[in-house]
This record gives sequence, structure tokens and C-alpha cells, in this order.
Amino acid sequence: MTDFLDEKRREISDRLKELKPLVDEYSRLEAAASALAGVGGSTASAAASAAPAAPRRRGPGRPRGSVNRSSAAATATEAAPKAGRKPGRPAKRRAGRRKGSGTRAAEALSFVQGQPGITIPELAAKMGIKQNYLYRVLPGLEQENKVEKQGRGWHPKS
Repeated sequence: MTDFLDEKRREISDRLKELKPLVDEYSRLEAAASALAGVGGSTASAAASAAPAAPRRRGPGRPRGSVNRSSAAATATEAAPKAGRKPGRPAKRRAGRRKGSGTRAAEALSFVQGQPGITIPELAAKMGIKQNYLYRVLPGLEQENKVEKQGRGWHPKS
């Protein structure tokens, strides 16, 4: 057991002797770098040390210029002038999505009239669009009493 300990002590001291010059060189380089930090110049190391820290991460999928919506909204409401508005009335804002011109709805209606009982996947294939759009358009036509759903197919209302 003592032979093992003696051998390990000797290995450690040999390795320390090997590393000593490297530690000394590190200390000298560190001192030189700090001395050069005070001297103005356009060296790459000075530019690297003066570079700003990495920006704070905004979250997955957020682009560089984006800001937190809640803080941006709070800033916008604080900066907005309050004169000219009646007290207690919120600013006018549109709710939801803007309505389209209805050309796709008209096209879907013409296909339903031409082929009563057509399903949404068949309509999407004929129109060359995705099905999810039609799942929004056809119920709107149904509310306007232009079409009705029977089973899986859509029929024109007479």
C-alpha cells in the first residue's frame, strides 16, 4: 500500500514540475493582456474584449427586433395622448380577423350548386386550396342560408 502511495505522490510531483512553466507563462500573458487593455488601438483582442455581451434570448421563434407584446402594448398606451377621448371609453379597435372579399366563398358556393353533396376534401381538391380554409368558409355560407350540411356533404339551399 505504501508503494502505491509513494508512486502516486511521485507522479503528481512530476506532473506539477511539467505544468509549472505553463502556469508561469499563463501569468505573464495575463499581465501583458491587462497592460495592453489600457492602451488604445485597433487590435483584434481589444475589439473582442470590448464586444458587447450576447443579447438576452427572447424565446423560441422570436425574431431579433421583436419585443414582448404585453410590454409593447403597455408602452403604447402610456405614450398615447389621452386628450380628445371621452373618459371611460376605450380606444376603438377591431376585434378578430378582417373579412375577405368573398371570392373563395362564391367559388365554393358555385361548386356546391354544381355538385350537391360535395364534401370539403373534394371541394378543396377542385379549388386547389387547403381543406382547413373551407372548414371556415362553408359554415359562414350556412349562416347566410346559402348552403346546408347533410351528413358529410354540402347542398345548396333552395
